[in-house]
Amino acid sequence: MIREPIPQRWQLALGAGSVLLLLLGYTWLSWWIHQRIPDDRTIPGWRQIGQGVLRLITPQERTGDIWLWEDAKATLSRLAAGLGVGISIAVVLGFLMGCWGPAEAFLQPPVKLVAKLNPVAMLAIFFVVVGMKTAMYVSMIAFGVAPVLAQNIYLSARNDIPDQLVHKAYTLGASTMEVVVHVVGHQVLPKLIEGVRLLIGPALVYLIAAEMMVGDVGFGYRIRIQGKLSHMDVVYPYIAVLALIGYMLDYGLNWIMLKICPWYGRSV
Repeated sequence: MIREPIPQRWQLALGAGSVLLLLLGYTWLSWWIHQRIPDDRTIPGWRQIGQGVLRLITPQERTGDIWLWEDAKATLSRLAAGLGVGISIAVVLGFLMGCWGPAEAFLQPPVKLVAKLNPVAMLAIFFVVVGMKTAMYVSMIAFGVAPVLAQNIYLSARNDIPDQLVHKAYTLGASTMEVVVHVVGHQVLPKLIEGVRLLIGPALVYLIAAEMMVGDVGFGYRIRIQGKLSHMDVVYPYIAVLALIGYMLDYGLNWIMLKICPWYGRSV
């Protein structure tokens, strides 16, 4: 039967099995490549990857910096700032469009248009307008996140809240701001969190692309430099850490949503 639930132990077993299958597939591919090209560095074996990880967490002789620590600080601070600015703008625009008709008519067309623009394709514009320091990374992430998330909030506010619920709140004596916060906000909050979850991946893409182009520290910068040197034993662990960061952020947001929005139901 479609969508029939399965026991949790089977969910865990199948999930672990799929990950194990991927690891076994990579192990076999690396072994097969090295049987033919012993010095190959494009598909490093687990021992080579272990050596690469050791390089990431060992202080460098010349500077004393630990690559992984320095790059993680730079990338995560830029990501947090960019998402913070983008979410703040999206909340304001989304609630304005979703709650007031004049604001919807005025803001919805440009927001819908800007949401179709790709921040990566506009890298040169960001370089010229805001420079190549932290403001550029933050602006780029916010530009990519805000209009998409604002549309998500707007559609939720417009379509997911029955008019009868709004009228009932007014009848009971609620002010306009109380309706916006306690009625509209109550319904929009889980959709906002879900929207942020879906935008973590694109936000990381925008950030890594910018760091690859002009960064002097960060995950994108390190991947570019080590990739040019064919040090894939370093590149692969960086990619794995990026995936882990994205997964942890997604899991954390899902956990928060289940805690503060229990009425919304079970998420994934």
